[in-house]
Amino acid sequence: MNPFDKVEFGRVDLKVTPFGFGTAPIGNIFREIDEETSDAMIQHAWDAGVRYYDTAPMYGHGLAELRTGHSLRWKERDEFVLSSKVGRILKPARKQDIDYAPWTNAGRFTMHFDYSYDGTMRAFEDSLQRLNLEYMDICFIHDIDVFTRGDEQPEVFKAAMDGSWKALSKLRDEGVVKAIGVGVNEWQVCQAALEQRDFDCFLLAGRYTLLEQESHDSFLPLCEARGAAVVVGGGFNSGILATGAVDGAKYNYAPAPVEIMDRVRKIEAVCADFDVPLPAAALQFVVAHPAIPTFMAGTRTVAQLDQNLKWFSHPIPADFWATLKSRGLLREDAPTPA
Repeated sequence: MNPFDKVEFGRVDLKVTPFGFGTAPIGNIFREIDEETSDAMIQHAWDAGVRYYDTAPMYGHGLAELRTGHSLRWKERDEFVLSSKVGRILKPARKQDIDYAPWTNAGRFTMHFDYSYDGTMRAFEDSLQRLNLEYMDICFIHDIDVFTRGDEQPEVFKAAMDGSWKALSKLRDEGVVKAIGVGVNEWQVCQAALEQRDFDCFLLAGRYTLLEQESHDSFLPLCEARGAAVVVGGGFNSGILATGAVDGAKYNYAPAPVEIMDRVRKIEAVCADFDVPLPAAALQFVVAHPAIPTFMAGTRTVAQLDQNLKWFSHPIPADFWATLKSRGLLREDAPTPA
């Protein structure tokens, strides 16, 4: 698969590259990335052919949006697709008064959840200011899931389906943004949103990977029926599908449990038989689903970016996928790359 051949983004008049650039790392998550490295990665991705970039106010308290806009501002605007998110308002504050965790040396703003109509409109305009770009193509309602909001989630979800939905729907009707959606960690929340409102797309962190295909039961088929596109982030399940079942491997942001380690070892055995890198299989599997035109890969160095590009282009024989299915390591009805 060529990661740079543009594909249709669901029912919307947009085309994206299957390989997208995720900007959470350049928001300085967990550790700092300097300005030169941030810009070098985006320029390298551009030179390689990447034309879809995703960011958010949350990433580095505005830092990722600032850096993304800085690196893209002299590109021809109609040559790339940009997505960002609403749901948080950023307010200026002194650095010593900001709790940055898990970000490091990030923007001089505090973050405040706001899914009201007015708050969504303000967040949208603020993002355009930080990006220094005239429009964004896709806008997601961010973090209205149980993972982020806990017991408050039902109330938060309702507020977003009323306030944020109304605002983004208006912006879409006016042609200010082409596609609107929801960006969360749980496919069940995406499905509930699609059942209630006319969304174009979703950004799903994990939940459809070599290790997890439960979303193929009902959510992804519903997206196909509605023409809604799904962008997948976290295709490595936060680590283990990149590192393999090594000591300390991470699965969904925590140490991988025994049963996951065992399953990954079995997948790695098939990878060894066919000389297929595990991360290559993980990345290519995701975008084989007809509802998933693209995935987001966040990297910290140009070398990591290059490695992801190579994995995405690595040849994988059809027998590899058939073997995974025959050994019960992949569900029988899961679409696989041609």
